[in-house]
Amino acid sequence: LPGPPFTHQQMPHKMVYYGQTSCEQDTERYLDVVKYVFSCYKKEVPLVINTMGWVKGEGLLLLIDIIRLLSPSHVVQMDVCDWKAMPPLTPEHVHFSAGLHTKGKQQSKCKQLGVGSTESWKYSEEEDLSAPQHKLLYVHPEFPRAGVAGEARVHSGILRDMSILGYLGLLQSPDIGVVLPLHSLVPYQVPFNAVALRVIHTDVAPSNIMYAVNASWVALCCIPEEVRCQTDGPVLLTQTPVCDCLGFGIVRGVDMGKKLYHILTPVPPENLRLVNCLLLGNIAIPNCVLVGQQGIEGEIPYVTSDYNYSI
Repeated sequence: LPGPPFTHQQMPHKMVYYGQTSCEQDTERYLDVVKYVFSCYKKEVPLVINTMGWVKGEGLLLLIDIIRLLSPSHVVQMDVCDWKAMPPLTPEHVHFSAGLHTKGKQQSKCKQLGVGSTESWKYSEEEDLSAPQHKLLYVHPEFPRAGVAGEARVHSGILRDMSILGYLGLLQSPDIGVVLPLHSLVPYQVPFNAVALRVIHTDVAPSNIMYAVNASWVALCCIPEEVRCQTDGPVLLTQTPVCDCLGFGIVRGVDMGKKLYHILTPVPPENLRLVNCLLLGNIAIPNCVLVGQQGIEGEIPYVTSDYNYSI
C-alpha cells in the first residue's frame, strides 16, 4: 500500500473500466460497476474499500448508497479541519438518510430524541435486521488545511499519467537504458469484426468512430456475448457494458483497407485471446508520449503545433 501507485502496479483480481475520472455524469453505471466488482469478493480475507473524495452534495448521497450497498464492518471518516458540512456517518444516519439512488428507512419506525441541535435516533423494539451495523471511527485533524481541496485535481492528473507511463513501461525491454519509442514497437493486428467497439463518455457518429479510436488509450475487455458480425466490421455497441477489463492498450493505427486495428499492449497473449471488446473513455495518452517521440522528422504525428486559437 505505501508509496506511489505507479511504482508497484499489479494486475487486479477483478477490474472494470469506467472510462472517466469522475462519476458525476453517470452515477448509476458507477454503482453497477461497484456491485459487479464486489460480487467476486469471497469474504475470505479482509477488504479495504478506498472511497473517492467527492463528499459534497450528490457525492455524499452516493457515498451513503455505497455504504448501504457494501455493508462494511467499520467506516473510517476523516473530517476536515474547521468544516462541519459533513455529518458523522453513523449507522443511524446511513439507515435513515436517502442516498442518491436508494431510499432511507421511514423515520416513523423509531423514536426521535431531540438533543439540542443534533438529532440522534433510537431503534424501536422491532429492530430492522437490514439496518447498517458498522462501527464509525471518526478522525478529526487539528492541523490547519487538512483536507482542503486545492491542487488535488492537478496532482491526481499527474499521478494518473505516471500510472499510464508505468504501465506502458511493461512494453519495454528489461535492459536498463534502452527505451524504445512506441512507433518502434511491433503492434498486434486485430480484425475489425473480431472485437466490439464502444465510446463510453460521449456520443460519436458511426462515420467518425475511427477518427476517435485512432491514437487513443483503450481498455481491452471481455463481454459474455459472442461478437458476431455479418460484414467485415467494425462492430459497434449501442450501450456501455459492465464487463471484465483485462488490461489496456494504445490503438497505434487503423488500417481501413485491410480492416485492422493496430494495438500496442503489454497484456500477455493468453489473456488477449479472451478480449472481444474495446472501450474508449475520457482518458488520454500522456502528452509526453506523443511529444517525446524520437526519430521523427518534421511535424510529430498526432501533435498540433501550428494552431489558430481564434477559431
